[in-house]
Amino acid sequence: MSSGIQTIRFRRPQQEDKQKSKPRVDVHSGILQDKVRRTAKPPWSPSFSIAFRILILMRVTGAMYSNIDDCDEVYNFWEPLHLLDQGHGFQTWEVSPKYAIRSWAYILLHYLPTQVARFLSSNQKRVAFFAVRMFLALICTLTECFFYRKVYEKVNHRVGRYLFFILLFNAGMWNASSAFLPSSFAMYTTTLASAYAIEPASIRNNQRSLFATIFFATGAIVGWPFALALALPFVLEELFVLSGDQVFPASRSTWMLSRWKRLFGAGLLAALIFIPVVGIDTLAYGKFTVVPYNIIDYNIFSTSGRGPDLYGTAPPSFYILNLMLNFNVVLPFALFALPALAITYLADRGRLGVVKVLANESSPFVVLGLRLTPFYVWLWILTIQAHKEERFMFPAYPLLAFNAAVTLYLIRGWMETVFIQVTKSPYRASRTTIFSTFTASVLITTSVISVSRILANWNYYHTPLSIFHHLESTELPWLLNTTGLLPPLPSTLSHRPEDYVVDLAPIKEFNLTVCIGKEWYRFPGHFLVPNGVKVEFIQHDFHGLLPGHFPEPSGAPPTRWWPRPQTRIQPEGLNDLNMEEPSHYVPVESCTHLIDLDFPENPIESPLEPRYTIQTETWERAKCLPFLDARRSPLLTRVLWAPGERWRNANSWGDYCLLRNKKLVEQRIRWVAQGR
Repeated sequence: MSSGIQTIRFRRPQQEDKQKSKPRVDVHSGILQDKVRRTAKPPWSPSFSIAFRILILMRVTGAMYSNIDDCDEVYNFWEPLHLLDQGHGFQTWEVSPKYAIRSWAYILLHYLPTQVARFLSSNQKRVAFFAVRMFLALICTLTECFFYRKVYEKVNHRVGRYLFFILLFNAGMWNASSAFLPSSFAMYTTTLASAYAIEPASIRNNQRSLFATIFFATGAIVGWPFALALALPFVLEELFVLSGDQVFPASRSTWMLSRWKRLFGAGLLAALIFIPVVGIDTLAYGKFTVVPYNIIDYNIFSTSGRGPDLYGTAPPSFYILNLMLNFNVVLPFALFALPALAITYLADRGRLGVVKVLANESSPFVVLGLRLTPFYVWLWILTIQAHKEERFMFPAYPLLAFNAAVTLYLIRGWMETVFIQVTKSPYRASRTTIFSTFTASVLITTSVISVSRILANWNYYHTPLSIFHHLESTELPWLLNTTGLLPPLPSTLSHRPEDYVVDLAPIKEFNLTVCIGKEWYRFPGHFLVPNGVKVEFIQHDFHGLLPGHFPEPSGAPPTRWWPRPQTRIQPEGLNDLNMEEPSHYVPVESCTHLIDLDFPENPIESPLEPRYTIQTETWERAKCLPFLDARRSPLLTRVLWAPGERWRNANSWGDYCLLRNKKLVEQRIRWVAQGR
């Protein structure tokens, strides 16, 4: 350095530098193994964060715009929640203390969003309705993303990607994700449990056994007890299948004892969930109540003349046809999952990394087969039941999508194998786009059909929710304006009165009654009806049992831990025989407004169901919106939607109307005006 010359010395890489470098992730460590392009960069799949951000947009959109397709959702869950929040609502026999087959613990889980809504808007009830739905959408999104990433990591990257896109646009998930139903709750818990159960059972993996057991049990205890049937393959694997363990025959009894003890301990821990559930239901009903037992007792052990068959039966084809509507082209893939695995075992055994299965280990084909079995178990159990409902299938929706994703991957594997055998060139197989084109075409096709189905549901059947929005945003402000209880709308908003938030509290002075006849099962609930407006039923051609109102507390003070004493009162007129109760009807003459559906092109009427829309001397149309006449519309155009008048005009339409009793409403207006 004394000569003024500088030098550079290069240091050799040290051993500790190698250790600091990021280890390479083995992208072929899952159950299913890629055979083509193994050294290439893995296919793009969203991370948990990106998947959540994409899915939450779809699920929140569903929460805002999906229909309520099942009257059970309204009368057994939305209405009891409305009682907790507002102090009144409709009551079914299922939530009466005598029968108690609906859990107040489950309903109470949804109470927090309604209270949050109080701080967000003066129009608290409507905001509460959508707050609950968005809360459910958030929970569903989290469970779906967790399941997708577990499949991505533990099964195969491509299978995970297929699963994500099937779930994203699926019409069935659009409906089920934000539905206020125990079957949707069971779907969330089953999805989480299945995410943990994706990994092979092992003595070393206590987390799998514990969390899967807890989530399966939570879905059954808090939600729907029959959903526990989806855990049968998991239990079978835990108790009898080596799966992730390697055990020699001499040690098999010790190994099995350890597995049994572990599962039994996890089951005891999960059973603790009964304590808060039974405690809440006992407080609510005023007597010791175990709702899961009551549900099983009613549905399985009911005496003659009782039971679920009273509420309708359907042929064995019901679920296949319904799943075709919601899952379209991926349903055959889901149904073909186990046969596809058997074909892979015979023709493409290396797909699961198997050369020879040793005596001290389980075949990966058995392990994967157990992952595919729950959907079949659920479909078989529901199909043999006479009483069928679309919502019963909800818990298995993500499992159906998983089965379809696995089948799609296996078929792609067959194509790769055949291509290599024909061309004798693995290199050409790694460069061709045939395989990716096939899988992309299936995913794009199911996505397009699903979006079309979603749009069909909204365009064809969303009218009941729109009519009640019109009641709140336009009809009631109009009544207040006619009496001067509300100042005139600002000129800048007069062309869109729904943009003007008004205080509807004075509407109680009108003593309004909105009546529902044959459209009782499409009533969206009291959360979408402002306080001060009564909702009643009028007699019609359905002669089963309609809900009554929760009884008045009659001055009974709330209990220390339960705010609504109405839940402890056994009302008269509620029965479990579906027998009509005349006291639940009011005379049509007492109705200031009426919800009715009319088909002008194909009118249907009877003495109890006249065409109110043409009784112009009594009723005037406050608002009518088109509603699909499904019975007289072609199959294709009624189940799917496409833009253009030609597609729309192929269907037959009716008028879903909010009718106003002219004389009665004019009388109420005069009373209120004179009173001021």
